[in-house]
Amino acid sequence: MPYKNKLYKDLGIKDFYHSKPINRIIKSDKEVIKSELDLCDSLDELKRLVEIFDGCDLKKSAQNTVFADGNPNAKIMFIGEAPGANEDEQGIPFCGQSGKLLDNIIAAIGLSRKTNAYITNTIFWRPPANRKPTDEEINLCRPFVKKHIAIINPKLIILVGSTAVESLLEINTPITKLRGKYFDYTNEYLDGKTIRTTAIFHPSYLLRQPTHKKTMWFDLLKIKSDFDHL
Repeated sequence: MPYKNKLYKDLGIKDFYHSKPINRIIKSDKEVIKSELDLCDSLDELKRLVEIFDGCDLKKSAQNTVFADGNPNAKIMFIGEAPGANEDEQGIPFCGQSGKLLDNIIAAIGLSRKTNAYITNTIFWRPPANRKPTDEEINLCRPFVKKHIAIINPKLIILVGSTAVESLLEINTPITKLRGKYFDYTNEYLDGKTIRTTAIFHPSYLLRQPTHKKTMWFDLLKIKSDFDHL
């Protein structure tokens, strides 16, 4: 009652016991995920954690979890946006038309997912109708992507498309203003280490805007020149 609240205030009483118990043991979903990721030290374990994670609604409409492809010992790690229809069906990132274009482009500078490139996405499940992932979906997947990077521990990260840039660099600057530049990426799982990171156009964008293929080619030539020792 109101008069009691005033009486308590006049008496200097600020803290009260509550009849409803407070759970001080059970952790929130975010705390559970963080504790499991902290202990995770292998790709197999990380893949298992991603596959059993039910916190992202995209998983409900997806056929498969799209985790990664390529050589896990590679020094160059490509991180794309989200699976499309072909990727969702096969469970492999960049396996559709845009994936074939990416393979052809990187092959021209001596890269292959079979030998010296590793490929994943910032989102592990296909958004309905290939829509852009929401900020919430990106945030839910980001902790797994951070751990993924730490386990692979590449010398260079190449972000493929704007969603990857938003997720990892957490900025909304257009690719057109970021391409050709390098950034030092780090996260809590890298123990203070930084990884050189750059961004390129997404192949699906090049399929819609083929005039930018030349720009992409020069960007990759620059990357090859800068990191030819990798």
